[in-house]
Formats: sequence, structure tokens, C-alpha cells
Amino acid sequence: MPGCGALCLGLLLHVLLGCGSAQQPGSCPALCECLEAAKTVKCVNRNLTAVPPDLPSYVRNLFITGNRLARLPAGAFPAQRLPDLRALNLSGNHLRAVEAGALAALPALRQLDLSGNPLVSLSPQVFGEGGSPLEELALRGALRDHSVLLSLAAMLQSGALRNLSRLELADNGLLLLPAGMFTALPALRQLDLSNNSLVGLRNVSFQGLGQLQSLNLSNNSLGVLRNGTLAQFRGLPALRHIGLGRNTWVCDCAIEDLVAWLKESDQVEGKEALTCAYPDKMLGKALLKINGSDLNCSMPVDLPSQLQTSYVFLGIVLALIGAIFLLVLYLNRKGIKKWMHNIRDACRDHMEGYHYRYEINADPRLTNLSSNSDV
Repeated sequence: MPGCGALCLGLLLHVLLGCGSAQQPGSCPALCECLEAAKTVKCVNRNLTAVPPDLPSYVRNLFITGNRLARLPAGAFPAQRLPDLRALNLSGNHLRAVEAGALAALPALRQLDLSGNPLVSLSPQVFGEGGSPLEELALRGALRDHSVLLSLAAMLQSGALRNLSRLELADNGLLLLPAGMFTALPALRQLDLSNNSLVGLRNVSFQGLGQLQSLNLSNNSLGVLRNGTLAQFRGLPALRHIGLGRNTWVCDCAIEDLVAWLKESDQVEGKEALTCAYPDKMLGKALLKINGSDLNCSMPVDLPSQLQTSYVFLGIVLALIGAIFLLVLYLNRKGIKKWMHNIRDACRDHMEGYHYRYEINADPRLTNLSSNSDV
């Protein structure tokens, strides 16, 4: 029986060792903190230069922030190793490039934060060819390079993120947005464009965003919102929260439509605090308190079309004057002809007189004769 006991002990040790080796893929990386009960792994401020390859498969919330990753290559997250990962935070990692397929092996990914990275390259195929079920994307301060903005627009327009419900593009210094950037986001509910330098929304289409509930445009450089943009806002049935604070509103005739919309709309948060930034005489005046008498609208707002109308009218007047002049000439053609003949005869007599005096002055004999006769 002692031999049987030793055999049993050996089998038990073999099973325990086998279990230990099976648990190895779920072990915590050396520079990370793992909370298995919360399904969370944190690799924060560890100077990592690459994604740890030995992340536990149970992780649902992964924080890799404040490191020095520089680039996120294709296959940065091994296929089938993180089947339950839902929230991925990669903010503040000095990332400059996110390559095609870098996030393609994350089938459960719903939240992605790339904020605070100085991106210069963002592949439109970062989620692979089939797109992603991603619902929330944060790119605060990560779109300083214009080419990255264009790549993001191409990604969104391709339909790769049709399930996106929240998009954060704040703190990027954006002046203008690519046309049609948001047209393929039917599930979008929250759009944050605050703290940029947007000067207008003329080329921005909000059509198709039937689920949009919140639009933050505060702290930009908007001077006016045109009728086309206001009409789009009216046509979004779910839109209830629009932030327009801290913009440089120009209170001239062009702002009349915006003021009228503000007075009738309940979509704008804190609209009572919106004030004029220009001109100086309107500085600080509340937009809701502006009346037509406050604006100098002696000149029409649509100046190009007014100038075009003026040119047409001037052309008609000149043509009419020309026709009248020709008619007067025709009716007085005989008198004009006689007048022209008289002028011709007078000029001819005058020229003959000059010619006669020239001949006298040119002939010495006639000159002496003229002198003697004078004596």
C-alpha cells in the first residue's frame, strides 16, 4: 500500500502542476495591477513601450495609460486572447501611429479612449475590414494633425463604426470639419466638439443623425449659425441639448436668424448667457435681448446678389440711354449732316488761310515786297 500512496501523491502533484500551467495565460503581467474580481487590469505610468503580451483572458476593462508605446502595430492585441475586453483606455501614451488591424482582434470592444496622444497616423482600417461593434470613442486632444482628422473621417464614412453612440472630439483645435463626416453614424447620441476653433458649420451635415441627443459646440470661434444649419437642428427629433456657450458671436444683420431661433427653441442649454463679441457697440449684449433696431441693417445681408442686381439694372439703363441717343441722331440726320458740312467748309477756309500765309513767308521775293509795301 505504501507504493499506492506514493502513486496517488505523484498523480496529485501532476494534476496540480497541470492546473498551474493552465492558469499561466491568466497570470498578471509584472508591471500591471490585476483585479480579477472586477475583471480589470491597470498598467499605468510604467514606461511600457508595447502592449504586454501576457494579459489575463478574463479582462474586461484594460487601462494602459501614461506609458511610451509610440505605435500600435497590427496584432497589438493577440487574436482570441481577450474575448471579453469591452473597455480599452490607451490615453496619454505618446502614441503617434495606430496601424491597420491594430484593434481587429477585439470582438467585444465597446469603449475606446485614445485621448492625449499626438497622433500623426491613424489607419482607417484600424478595426480591420469587417468594422467594429464600438459604441464609444474618445479622441480628446489626439487630432492635432490634419491628416489624422481626414483618416478619422474616412473611417467614419466607411461605416466601420455604425454602432457608435458617443464621439468625443474636444480639445483638438479644429477649424473646419470634413464634409459628410458624420453621415454614416445612425446610432450616434452624443457628439462633443467643444474647446476647438470651429469658425463655421456650413459644410457639416447632421442629416441621418436621428438618434442624436446631445451636441456640444461650446468654446469655439463660431460667429453665426446660418439658416441651413438651424434647419438641420430643427429636423433632429431627439436633439434636446445643444451647447453654444463661449463663442465669438458677431451681432450684425446675419445673426437675426440665429436670434429668432434661440427665442423659439428649447434645445439650447444656457441660452440666456449667450452674448455678443463683436462689434464693440454690441459687446456683452445678450443675444436673446437683441431687436431689429439694435442692428444696422441698412445694407442687405446678401450683398453679392444685391450687387449682381445693381449691375443688371445699370446695364439696362445704359442700353436705354444708348437707344435714345441713336434715335435722336436718326431724327436729326439732315441737320447734323448740314452742320457737319459747315464745319468742314469752315475748317477748309481756315486751312487755306494758313497755307497762303505759309507761301508768302516761304518766298523771299514776296517777303521783300511785303516789307516795302509796309514801308
